[in-house]
Amino acid sequence: MTLQLRVYVPPHPLIQHWLGIARDAQTPSVLFKTAMTELGRWLTYEAVREWLPTVETTVQTPLAECPATFVDPEAPLVVVPILRAGLALLEGAQTVLPLASTYHLGLVRDEKTLEPSCYLNKLPTQFKEQTRVLIADPMLATGGSIMAAMAELTSRGIEPELVRIISVVAAPPALQRLSVTYPGLNVYTATIDEGLNSLGYIVPGLGDAGDRAFGT
Repeated sequence: MTLQLRVYVPPHPLIQHWLGIARDAQTPSVLFKTAMTELGRWLTYEAVREWLPTVETTVQTPLAECPATFVDPEAPLVVVPILRAGLALLEGAQTVLPLASTYHLGLVRDEKTLEPSCYLNKLPTQFKEQTRVLIADPMLATGGSIMAAMAELTSRGIEPELVRIISVVAAPPALQRLSVTYPGLNVYTATIDEGLNSLGYIVPGLGDAGDRAFGT
């Protein structure tokens, strides 16, 4: 079977609501961060449909025994926020996946070459087999940062087919790069914008997500 990158834009009204708030240049930093937290929550909710391993058992209700399904606590599950801006999505993602381990990866883009460099890498040297990974990266623009993140993860044993990416805004260049190298990926984004400007920023986008979230 030929693998193909799948990009989902969930038509959830809450996702669209918080996207509108995040886009608005008049939104203050504290409300922008709230919007990012909510987007992290709802995009994660959409991304983990039919993705989380479950176990079947029974429970005793106050009246009778009945079947029950639980998320498998033994299945390895990881969230990787791409710093800095990915931290803004992390809080919302953690409310959906409270049992997941969190590993931070800090990447900064050179504004001249538009390529990323790594300043913090807390990934383990090797992940357990069948580890599922949720990457939180608010802006998929040129694709440099997400490609670097995927390279770090796959070199440590992660299978691309077990990765889910959540992003607030994605642009075609990043999606095209992912599709060529990692066709088995699934991306969940609030919107796909038309493209990039000469500086590599997404248009219309929402500005610098890290600066806006942390008031810098």
